[in-house]
Amino acid sequence: MKQNKQFFISKPLKSLTKNCNSSTGRNNKGRITAWHRGGGHAKLYRTVDLKRKYTQGIVIGIEYDPNRSAFLARIFNPDTKSHAYIIAPSKIKKGDVIRSNSKRNGLQNGHSKTLRHIMTGTLIHNLSILPNQDAKILRAPGSCGLILKRTKNLAKVRLKSGQYRWFDIKTIATNGVVGNSDSRFNKLYKAGQSRWLGRRPIVRGVAMNPVDHPHGGGEGKTSGGRPSVTPWGKPTKGQPTKNFRVQPRPNVKI
Repeated sequence: MKQNKQFFISKPLKSLTKNCNSSTGRNNKGRITAWHRGGGHAKLYRTVDLKRKYTQGIVIGIEYDPNRSAFLARIFNPDTKSHAYIIAPSKIKKGDVIRSNSKRNGLQNGHSKTLRHIMTGTLIHNLSILPNQDAKILRAPGSCGLILKRTKNLAKVRLKSGQYRWFDIKTIATNGVVGNSDSRFNKLYKAGQSRWLGRRPIVRGVAMNPVDHPHGGGEGKTSGGRPSVTPWGKPTKGQPTKNFRVQPRPNVKI
């Protein structure tokens, strides 16, 4: 596969990486709460600047991040001689200048500003819920929001899901769309690729023995013979599990 020239082909920075052990789907008691997780290739966590309050400089290149589907852009600040990682927006390339907390109006790709200084009708990503917090919204590949309206204290944003939400006008967002939007078309060509990603095999209940699952057993290929249940006999696949109690009507004299 021919590598793109804009990608930064090297190991990640040691100063911005750390070890992050996976829970493999277990809680603090060691019990499995998320099934079919475990194994996977060893990986380091890249410390990404999600506040985007002070990170600015020149884009050295774009790197792959094993912890997310989006790419990372490595930024070098010649004034402080420091590096930083940000979520790479689309159409960003080596040599671009990135600024943070800018007050200039315009459509500068990758620049982060408060919603007060971003024009209405602009596509944004890497949006925080409250001021001075890490961005938690619009971080997936191809994600973007649209600023529809601004008031004195709030800004109305249409999210990728189609939901309309009001945000504090002091929250910081980044201009542009998150890159690597074609990641949803990636195909896994063998079972080993799922194991590299930390996904373990899923076995159907009807393929098990009766001691292993309520759907198991039977002569030949059977379809279970009962409504779908979990391995512990609880109804599943949309079955209501909550006990709805009818509230008594209050005695009101008319």
